[in-house]
Amino acid sequence: MRAFELKEQGWKQTEIADALGVTEGAVSQWMKRAREEGVQALRHKPPPGAPPRLSEDERAKLPELVAQGAEAHGFGGEVWTCERVAEVIWREFGVRYHPAHVSRLLKKLRLSLQKPQRLADQRDEDAIEHWKDQKWPSLKKGR
Repeated sequence: MRAFELKEQGWKQTEIADALGVTEGAVSQWMKRAREEGVQALRHKPPPGAPPRLSEDERAKLPELVAQGAEAHGFGGEVWTCERVAEVIWREFGVRYHPAHVSRLLKKLRLSLQKPQRLADQRDEDAIEHWKDQKWPSLKKGR
């Protein structure tokens, strides 16, 4: 856009290239595009990228599916993980997503990510409470 403005002020293409730190060929291409397609063609256009695999309607339905709960979809417990959401997307829409992409999809839909709390099978809650109440205060005082 700046190159076009300078051209309109009467600058030569070599002067524009020097001023903007680009090649004369780049300035020439910009001027040709402005002549053929209009000045708006000089504006930055983001790269198109791959089209979404889920349609707008399918993406809109995803929060409803998650709201039904994980157990309603055959999972044990009510925790939604990316892997579980990816499985529901596959079952409902026939589209496979990597769990990492599911997290981005959920973020766009303003849904929270959940991770199951992992506790040891041999965990003894009574022993832990006893340690916190009896041992920890004496260790803490020693500092």
